[in-house]
Amino acid sequence: MTRVPNAFPVAATASAGSPASAGLPPRRSPQVIGRALVALTKPRIIELLLVTTVPTMLLAQRGLPSLRLILVTLVGGTLAAGSANTINCYIDRDIDAVMKRTSRRPLVVNGQGTIKPWEALAWGILLGAGATLLLGLMANWLAASLADTAILFYIFVYTLLLKRRSPANIVIGGAAGCFPVLVGWAAVTGTVAVPAIVLFAVIFLWTPPHFWALAMKFRKDYAAANIPMLPVVASPATVVRKILWYSYAMVAATLALIPYAGWIYGVFAAALGVWFLAEAHRLNARVTASPAQTGADPVQTGPFAAQTGADPAQTAAEASPPAPMRLFHLSIAYLTLLFAAVAVTALLPWGRW
Repeated sequence: MTRVPNAFPVAATASAGSPASAGLPPRRSPQVIGRALVALTKPRIIELLLVTTVPTMLLAQRGLPSLRLILVTLVGGTLAAGSANTINCYIDRDIDAVMKRTSRRPLVVNGQGTIKPWEALAWGILLGAGATLLLGLMANWLAASLADTAILFYIFVYTLLLKRRSPANIVIGGAAGCFPVLVGWAAVTGTVAVPAIVLFAVIFLWTPPHFWALAMKFRKDYAAANIPMLPVVASPATVVRKILWYSYAMVAATLALIPYAGWIYGVFAAALGVWFLAEAHRLNARVTASPAQTGADPVQTGPFAAQTGADPAQTAAEASPPAPMRLFHLSIAYLTLLFAAVAVTALLPWGRW
């Protein structure tokens, strides 16, 4: 799951006569190092992951679990997500330096970074170990193993195997962002049941529309870094058509939870689904109505970077963008409200079947 990252604050420029001005690396204060380590974890992405965890725990409990268990699960989930994100930054530091959107991340900012690669890798491993021990010892080992699976899946399947090789990278690799609901359910019950799997499917189907909308906005960035995101290798018309397919499948998955969450949740899920689909159709209409979309898919004549300006239809489309970021931001609000509905209905003494 993806949020647009904030620019990382750069340490103040060294004064004349300092080690930095003499060609040596600038001194790093503990405060600068601390901010950099936190930034590596991509905290704004973690926020969205945690939004899905607590409502799932409430649904599993059919009420309020102990505050201790909630806190342990949230902290453990934060450490696990931070571990995966940090190691992702370590692996992708070469392409982060190329992409404008990520060029101010701690490992690449100012061309040299504020954190050394080995420090980032060690930090990521330490966070993962902390997540495993905390969840295993204070929740249960099923929750810990699911968190570890998410870390490994994000690193090896998404980052190393798919991201630079396949347009299906975010479809398959996005499954890593679905694991918090399984971790939350397992922390409460010690098992993984059908409702948790349904919630997993909801997030799995939500991820492509969410991320492809973002990738449409930053298509040139991904193309320059030779990352075959769908908007890089397909026309906008193809992208929005697939966004529609996944949107309908996602809404259907949310309705499949009604037998477990109750009819009040069902009302909210249906209303939110109409809202999401209306925006997806609006994006589709704006893209397909553009004269530039009468052309064929982008011509692939070499590396993905060559596509940034090779196809006239694609260039014309980017000159008048169909505001995909509106769907991106709406998708975040949608998921937050959907899981808020799960939480509220789980606490209500009525409204169930």
